[in-house]
Amino acid sequence: MVGAIVLTLFAPAHPLWNNRSSNIRPTCVSYPETFVFRSDLLPHQRMRLNQMLDELRGRNPFWSTRLEQAGLGAGPVESLEQWRALPLLTKSELVADQNTHPRYGTNLTYPITSYVRLHQTSGTTGRPMYWLDTTASWNWFMECWTQIYQLVGLRADDVLAFPFSFGPFIGFWAAFEGGVRRGNLCLAMGGLSSEIRLRQIIEHQCTVVCCTPTYALRLAEVARKEGIDLGRSAVRAIIVAGEPGGAVAETRARIEREWGARVFDHWGMTDLGSLGIESETHPGSLTVLETESIAEVIDPTTGVPAQPGQIGELVMTNLGRIGQPVLRYRTGDLVKASLEASAGGDGLLRLEGGVLGRSDDMLIIRGNNVFPSSVEAVLRGFPEVTEFRLSVVKRQEMLQLKIEFETEPAMAQNRDSLDELVNRMGRRISDRLAFQPELQPVECGSLPRSEFKRQRVTKLVS
Repeated sequence: MVGAIVLTLFAPAHPLWNNRSSNIRPTCVSYPETFVFRSDLLPHQRMRLNQMLDELRGRNPFWSTRLEQAGLGAGPVESLEQWRALPLLTKSELVADQNTHPRYGTNLTYPITSYVRLHQTSGTTGRPMYWLDTTASWNWFMECWTQIYQLVGLRADDVLAFPFSFGPFIGFWAAFEGGVRRGNLCLAMGGLSSEIRLRQIIEHQCTVVCCTPTYALRLAEVARKEGIDLGRSAVRAIIVAGEPGGAVAETRARIEREWGARVFDHWGMTDLGSLGIESETHPGSLTVLETESIAEVIDPTTGVPAQPGQIGELVMTNLGRIGQPVLRYRTGDLVKASLEASAGGDGLLRLEGGVLGRSDDMLIIRGNNVFPSSVEAVLRGFPEVTEFRLSVVKRQEMLQLKIEFETEPAMAQNRDSLDELVNRMGRRISDRLAFQPELQPVECGSLPRSEFKRQRVTKLVS
């Protein structure tokens, strides 16, 4: 049976973890040219993990201390009990380490002269973190994208467009270089206006676009104003990342309708790497690159493994970013492992519906637990709504959700149509989410647009 690590590796002790005679080579398992069955995958993960631990001990101050305190200061990890002894890692610990030991913290395995790339987090949940890569770890990033492109069915003649400002954020840097290494024509579109980017996508007959879900919709909005019919362009696929929109059915449907192209949702983090993708054969779910990582799904409250089929928090260990790795890292993403065997028999973990929400962004509105992605799912069902912003406000000592939204100019000027839209939106949110928000139409173009990930929620406005 196909299952997550939580269903196999993190279950009653698996004999493969106690098999010292494994002859799996310490190299990446090729996928999909060589199918990765779990009988091959588990010893491969074990060997990669132990090789990484051997490299970290005595070299990486951050992990040397944590491993020693967990009783993993020497020798291979041979049992599940040993591995679970390592405490879960949180982002706040990484931030605190960099604050205490500026600039880059103690989670560095090699001298600073060994690192060739630096990126930073967007800082949407706190102080930005710096993340460094050696040549070897960046090559590992490229291997991840090789697998991702295979899983989405990238063709040799595909032309890739990257409408993204290539600054300090990792964004699509690895995706761009991964495409170049595959031999595809790749267009870097940093520093260009949305209008020029669209013209280049059309002129160079780009077939794959990589961007955030928000920016895919923004480009569609600009295309309508410019009289460009995206449905007649050569674009056949859009790989989205950085926001939950790719996993929100209504948002992805809207992007696909606007572009006439299929959306592929990607998952990754600056501090982890690119480790998940919606495959060509399994729409609506994320395939985790377990050849390059160890995945767990835990109860976010207790930290114990979630039961099969239950929603839990994704915990990840990357196996190739040895220069600055993360082990048993709490991602904050809520997921559900698929219990169905994949058609290809590859045995890799799939997450039903992708990322279902965040354990740290749940709002409590009038006694209801509300995730921003659930609100987005409702709003994207109204084609009249072009952009929106959420704010948590206090009304008579109670918290309320305020939704500012834009429409097309024609509707914005028609008071009766606008009032009717507000009524329909209010009823649908009340029916689906069991609360009544404040709905406020705003001037067209007044809400911010960005090619980067959007922070759409203001936690509290007095």
